[in-house]
Amino acid sequence: MALFRTVSWHEPPMLIEGERVLLRMPQMSDFAAWSALREQSRPFLTPWEPTWPPYDLTRGSFRRRMRRYARDVREDIAYPFLVFSAADRTLLGGVSLSNVRRGVTQTASLGYWMGAPHAGKGFMGAAVRTLLPFAHTTLGLRRIEAACLPHNTPSIRLLEGAGFRREGYGREYLCINGLWQDHLLYARLAGDPIGPARGLEAPSLVPFESGKELSGDA
Repeated sequence: MALFRTVSWHEPPMLIEGERVLLRMPQMSDFAAWSALREQSRPFLTPWEPTWPPYDLTRGSFRRRMRRYARDVREDIAYPFLVFSAADRTLLGGVSLSNVRRGVTQTASLGYWMGAPHAGKGFMGAAVRTLLPFAHTTLGLRRIEAACLPHNTPSIRLLEGAGFRREGYGREYLCINGLWQDHLLYARLAGDPIGPARGLEAPSLVPFESGKELSGDA
């Protein structure tokens, strides 16, 4: 059944072409660009993320991350993507669907991060809009959930602009930057409109060809 379809990691990493951005599942050759952008963006990202382990940006840690991603995709648990500029293939950040629940739920959680040099330029909004058709159609997910800190105004605007509706308030919902913090709880259903001015486009899903890396080194 389509609702229980999984994407095999043994296939070429999937590339999703959207407006202004490209989404691609990460691979080991992305390590240099990924670690450089994360390190450059550390002060910017720290208030919004769980505390980074001391070894988080090492090659060994990234290799373990790739193994975990492969397992998660194979088991239909999570679908991670890196976000690239469609114009020049620059690595911008990342977006993911995690905690996939099937059966009578058909739900996943949305997560994302943006490198500091590229924040505030609309790239992450474009990335989320590009991911949604994949989530609702290819993966057959009926409901996508997201959470953000109450004072994270850019994230609130991003979610509401992508058709997410505020559904509640989670007390001490996640441990962010070493502290258990309250979060606003959002969700969107497959049938929810993305916004009055723009519909939910169907971006192109094409295989990523070996030897044509978007970013990173071998």
